[in-house]
Amino acid sequence: MAAPRILLCGDAVGRLNQLFKRVSSVNKSAGPFDVLLCVGQFFPEAPDQLGELMDYVEGRSQIPLPTYFIGDYGVGAVKVLSAVSKDPANQGFKMDGLRVCENLYWLKGSGKFTLHGLTVAYLSGTHSMGSQQIGTYSQDDVDALRALAEDPGPVDLFLTNEWPSGVTNRAATTDLPQGISDSAGSSSTVSEIVAEIKPRYHIAGTKGVFYAREPYANIEAVHVTRFFGLAPVGNKNKQKFIHAISPTPASTMSASELRVTPPNTTSSPYTFVGKTAQTERTEKRPSSDASDSQYWRYDVSQKRQKHGGDGDDSKLCFKFLSSGSCVQGEKCHFHHDEDAREHYLRGACFDFLNKGKCERGPDCNFKHNLQEEGRSIPRRPGSGSANSNRSRECWFCLSSPSVETHLITSIGEHYYCALAKGPLVEDHVLIIPVEHTPSTLASPPESEKELIKFQSSLKMYFKNQRKEAVFFEWVFNRGTHANLQVVPIPSSKASVLQDIFTLAAQKLGFKFLVMKNDNGSEGRKLLQMQFDRKCSLFYVELPGDKILYHPVEENEKFPAQFGREVMAGLLNKADRADWRNCKPSKEEEEKMAEAFKTRFQEYDPIH
Repeated sequence: MAAPRILLCGDAVGRLNQLFKRVSSVNKSAGPFDVLLCVGQFFPEAPDQLGELMDYVEGRSQIPLPTYFIGDYGVGAVKVLSAVSKDPANQGFKMDGLRVCENLYWLKGSGKFTLHGLTVAYLSGTHSMGSQQIGTYSQDDVDALRALAEDPGPVDLFLTNEWPSGVTNRAATTDLPQGISDSAGSSSTVSEIVAEIKPRYHIAGTKGVFYAREPYANIEAVHVTRFFGLAPVGNKNKQKFIHAISPTPASTMSASELRVTPPNTTSSPYTFVGKTAQTERTEKRPSSDASDSQYWRYDVSQKRQKHGGDGDDSKLCFKFLSSGSCVQGEKCHFHHDEDAREHYLRGACFDFLNKGKCERGPDCNFKHNLQEEGRSIPRRPGSGSANSNRSRECWFCLSSPSVETHLITSIGEHYYCALAKGPLVEDHVLIIPVEHTPSTLASPPESEKELIKFQSSLKMYFKNQRKEAVFFEWVFNRGTHANLQVVPIPSSKASVLQDIFTLAAQKLGFKFLVMKNDNGSEGRKLLQMQFDRKCSLFYVELPGDKILYHPVEENEKFPAQFGREVMAGLLNKADRADWRNCKPSKEEEEKMAEAFKTRFQEYDPIH
């Protein structure tokens, strides 16, 4: 696959006619380009310039290329973006941009998503200690970004409006723009974040100049970082405001490729500012335990009760909800609630789940009234019996109003089959217990027989398409309702599957245990015998005769989407590694389910 071609732009300041004319020209002469990423102030500086921007927002003028911006401030920003936030199409968990109009997307707050195979992280707005929701970022956004950035694998692009303080440290003075200052338009918060995230490219605006710093080495990372500061569109000094790059996604690169160091590489500029930045963060964010700050996103200034590892167990851990794991494990002072995580991934507001209310009200971009969609709020410790409401709140219980019945393709006595929400590939299905059980490995013998029948039928179905079925399950020791993922792969890729999973495990610092699976059911029986329900477990049943499995210790950091991410890499579908990036409409899902039923009917063990 060819590397994506990206255009970068500095502060647009509402001069969209000039910007898009230049983009069209560059795209014609040197393109085609895939996307335009804008940093710095996107909205105009004066009211008389607003009409030009509104021509695009209201559809009278066309944007030539998918365009993403983080500079959500300037004249008209609050009015335009408030309407964007209230658009029903923009509700839910959307880190990949809120649609403003055709080809224009607002990256709000902070987040990380996949764009043309590249991992993109961003921090929108400028720093503020106030409560303004548009045009600023808060410490909550910073903490959320830190939590997201802990996931394995390098961040390819990091977008900020402000320059990081100290970025010119150790840089060649001959390359510095005239009159550059480290005060105006620079942020020690950004320098602290970028030192943690260690992106391959960092792009920023607001300084009014173009600056391409020499690559610098990162501490505890093999790859270098390149920093680009971009000038405003139409600036008087004719400084460069458009820059093109074509980076190969890190997810497709070998370790030796990532390790390549250009001859002009310098040491990290942020070793000078680390202590200052940490001091500043501590002063801004008083907390009884500084190490908790990146896991807890709200009310961190409250004094927390700590009794051993129990702590404030009625509050939800943001790190766990956002990523599915928390490195603090049982020592975490906040609650790891799998039901709440399921609601959160469906677009529920964290404040609403955690406190029962959200101070942002209608300006919040997440769901508050889950009852409207047949979903109910998960109970937390101290609020009543969780067991009595478990089936009602669960995504997968057939008696639950939350279950999406249009995805179900076959129902047996003990198990049912359904298409995956946000499928990685066509015919990506789930085998799900009818009973509310946390693992398929905990099934009784009569249930296991039906599961094996489903597996055998799916293997035959895919075999006739020259494909192999891959089965994997993430068994979380505090999980709720199990689901066994089934992903078809071309038969030609089956021989490399074990190597791919082994390599992915090495990157996370563990080694798979290997178990023979000669006739399908025997391997699962052996795995059940070794399965310790007190521990979490990931396992994958490979085509042929092997099962790879890894018991996950309580304090071990393990990504909940590990299996899907590895499969996405194998199938060259890195942009679909996160199911939220590839959700079809309900109408499309209904058509997909009916089509699968028709194709699978002759193999279905229930018919």
